[in-house]
Amino acid sequence: QVRLVESGGGSVQAGGSLRLSCKGSGYSHRPDCMGWFRQAPGKEREGVAAINPDPQSHIVLYADSVKGRFTVSRDKAENTVYLEMNSLKPEDTGMYFCASRYFGCSLTKSAYNFWGQGTQVTVSS
Repeated sequence: QVRLVESGGGSVQAGGSLRLSCKGSGYSHRPDCMGWFRQAPGKEREGVAAINPDPQSHIVLYADSVKGRFTVSRDKAENTVYLEMNSLKPEDTGMYFCASRYFGCSLTKSAYNFWGQGTQVTVSS
C-alpha cells in the first residue's frame, strides 16, 4: 500500500529556513503529482506547492503566498519530494502534509489520493 512520510518540520524564527522531505513508497505506478499542503488550527487545508515527479515534466505549482520563498523539488530515484522554505513568516505556521495524486496536478486538496501524517512547522516572530 502507498505510504507517504514527511520529515523536517520544527520551530524557527521569522526569516529562517526549513527543508521538508516526503518519501513515498508502495506505488504501483508513479503519481502524476506530489503536493505540499498546510493547515493551521481552525483553518482549511491549503495547497502550498506541487510538482510532477516525472523528470521529463516541467510542471511545478506554487501558492501566491509562498512564491519566491519556497522551492519544491523531486528525487526520482528515492521517490522523495522536498520543500525548501526560506524567509519564513509567522503566517507560514501550520501542519504541513505531503500528498500524491493521479490524473493531473493542482493545489486542490480534494483531488489528491494519498496523504502523509504531517509535520509541524512553527515560525515565531
